[in-house]
Amino acid sequence: MDHVASSAPGARSVPVCYRHPDRETGVRCTRCERPICPECMVSASVGFQCPECVHGGGPAHQQAPGGGRAGRTMAAARPRTVAGGPITADPRLLTKVLIGINIALFLVQLAVGESFTQRFEMIGQAYTPLIPGVQGIAQGQYYRLLTAMFLHAGFTHLLFNMLSLWWIGGPLEAALGRARYLALYAVSGLAGSALTYLLAAPNAPSLGASGAIFGLFGATGVLMRRLNYDMRPLFALLVINLIITFTPGFDIAWQAHVGGLVAGVVTGYAMVHAPRRNRALIQYGTCALVLVAVAVLTLVRTGQLT
Repeated sequence: MDHVASSAPGARSVPVCYRHPDRETGVRCTRCERPICPECMVSASVGFQCPECVHGGGPAHQQAPGGGRAGRTMAAARPRTVAGGPITADPRLLTKVLIGINIALFLVQLAVGESFTQRFEMIGQAYTPLIPGVQGIAQGQYYRLLTAMFLHAGFTHLLFNMLSLWWIGGPLEAALGRARYLALYAVSGLAGSALTYLLAAPNAPSLGASGAIFGLFGATGVLMRRLNYDMRPLFALLVINLIITFTPGFDIAWQAHVGGLVAGVVTGYAMVHAPRRNRALIQYGTCALVLVAVAVLTLVRTGQLT
């Protein structure tokens, strides 16, 4: 029997995932018709299936005496996420690894001191107090576009970003699969860095994972719309974050947030809506196009500063 949640007797019940009773959902397995959440959805030729049906252990695969060919065929099928990625034993592993890298590098920042941060933070072109000579991306230090994504300005900055990464990134990784999730994270963060480089003052340092996290926000919105989920909570959270981003006095690089968000929406749309035929080509081709845009913005700004 399906688990349902209702606020009052006689009220319209909302199905919840049979594997995660705390998650409401409007999607059902096309074989056994049990409600499933994004983490449990396995992409099928028509609609989505639950992991048990894909592995051959669900109600749809209970065979009559003598066995059946369809059950064995589906049992041998490789389970896939909504975006076509393989189902893994730990669907949040990569999110945990990213959080671990951010925390580890923050500890290095504390141990080594400001010289480490100044060597790897996002900066266009400037003299820095602890490193001799002119520093920045315009001096050929393009690695800063990437390394700045894993540095933070303080404990509070790190805490908020890592909580956001866990809340948003974990379910999204489960829905996309590890490779697609990592590609989305990387291109969103790089797009945020590139837009910051293009529009911010060249001597204004910037650092943090928020560009990549805003990209995850954008992709989550695309996924929720695809699954016909209620998007109002996500919109409310996004609006609050954007208000904080543009509020004077918070000293936030809004360019990183906007760049990451736009890249996340574009890449997320390709990840979620790409047709099964040539799906990987479309998904990773879109990532490549975003990287081309990052390169163009970077070269334009470098030309302006040199």
